[in-house]
Amino acid sequence: MAFDLVAQGERIDDAAIAELARSSGSTRWRRIAPGAARFHDARPGPGLDDLCARLELDCALVQDGLRLSDYGLVAMDMDSTLITIECIDELADMAGIKPQVATITASAMRGEIDFAESLTRRTALLAGLHESALERVWSERLKLSPGAERLVEGLRGRGIRTLLVSGGFTFFTERLKARLGLDYALSSEPEIADGRLTGRILGRILDARGKAEAVRGIRESLGLAAGQVIAIGDGANDLAMLAEAGVSIAYHAKPVVRRKTTYSFNHVGLDGLLNLFP
Repeated sequence: MAFDLVAQGERIDDAAIAELARSSGSTRWRRIAPGAARFHDARPGPGLDDLCARLELDCALVQDGLRLSDYGLVAMDMDSTLITIECIDELADMAGIKPQVATITASAMRGEIDFAESLTRRTALLAGLHESALERVWSERLKLSPGAERLVEGLRGRGIRTLLVSGGFTFFTERLKARLGLDYALSSEPEIADGRLTGRILGRILDARGKAEAVRGIRESLGLAAGQVIAIGDGANDLAMLAEAGVSIAYHAKPVVRRKTTYSFNHVGLDGLLNLFP
């Protein structure tokens, strides 16, 4: 089986290309973007991972012949993946309790505590917060991750469906769906009464298992095989979802996630996905 090595980062100069060609045993290469190059007939060699780390490049061995058009669905996590922030942490900041909530968030992302438990505990701490804080986080703090818009546009242009699946709040996922033109968005719904968060979640929490089931359900409704799905996430609660995909990408992720995914993006934006497959 033949492979291409795709190397990408903020910049990739001729010296870096020469080192990568030598380390991967490739004799044919081409630039595919200002910060990316594809090396044909590459093979993993000793020290290739260390070389990529030293050059601050994300390197991926991609099976030759695969095309982006071979895939029909891309599923993405929201917090710290599609967007740069953790929305619940920012809500907690407005309530003056960000350190307490952020500690629980970080523990859940590392896989130390169950996500459903963490969301229940974090949401409970927000009890009494006025619902206007949701709008403030959306308008004042929420930013898309680098390359997010280009990725979605590129996928739409190829007829690939997009799914935003998050344990976070529907207030944010629905607005992101509308802003980016995503096909699907699924998330957890906080209870609001008399204009304030009650500290409870309505219905089922979209935990790790729920996210995986959501991806599987959308995939099956589209008549796709598991191998036709790409999933992107950053935390331990994304692992079950990532396991549902033929290609899984750890995006600026925790070590536990990077160890269990097909590829890792530590230096490039979300649009780095577009460089993996012609």
